[in-house]
This record gives sequence, C-alpha cells and structure tokens, in this order.
Amino acid sequence: MKSAADLIAAAKSRISEVTPRQVLDLQQSGEPLTLLDVRDQQEVNLGRIPGAVHISRGNLETKVEAQIPRDAHVIVYCASGNRSALAADTLQEMGYTNVASLAGGFRGWAESGGEVE
Repeated sequence: MKSAADLIAAAKSRISEVTPRQVLDLQQSGEPLTLLDVRDQQEVNLGRIPGAVHISRGNLETKVEAQIPRDAHVIVYCASGNRSALAADTLQEMGYTNVASLAGGFRGWAESGGEVE
C-alpha cells in the first residue's frame, strides 16, 4: 500500500520540475508558456499568477483538453508543488509532451518575487 508521499515521490521521479527563477527567465525571454493552476477555487481567490489557466486538480482530466493544446509548453503549479507534480504526471500520461511542475508552488513563486494578482 502506498502513501500520498510515496505517490508524490514517484510522480516527481517521472516529471520535470522548474524553479520560479527559471519560469521568470522563460517569461522574460518571450517563451510562450501556459501556466496551469491546479489549486482549489478558494485558494485561487486569495491570489494567482497573472494569466494562469485554472483547472482544479479534481477536474483536470476532464477539462484540460478543451483549454490547453497538447503541444503547449505547460508549467503546472499548486500551493507547494505536490499536487502539481501529480498533475504534471497525469498530463504526460495524456500525451502532453512539454510539461513541468513549479517547484515550491505558488508559495515559492511569491517568495521569489514573481508577479501575483
């Protein structure tokens, strides 16, 4: 039987993670990115990365294809980087090929000086 920590560790071993600084650098270079916020709505209401697409983790599989093309460069984030790792793993299983999870999540983004709305 696996714990949540086991599932998260396994997902993180299969995905790429990027730091807030790397995402900021990609944005500044003009790299087309899709930021995907997988937090619950009440978390998003408290603040989010400007321009991010919101699909809560519980609705990801049924809603993502209608909003994000499979060839998009997707950076997934949550509050701390665990749900986003699971979501990035799921997106890869669904055929998304350029996906990464934001290490440290929204908290790390804000602490690194990333823009918040």
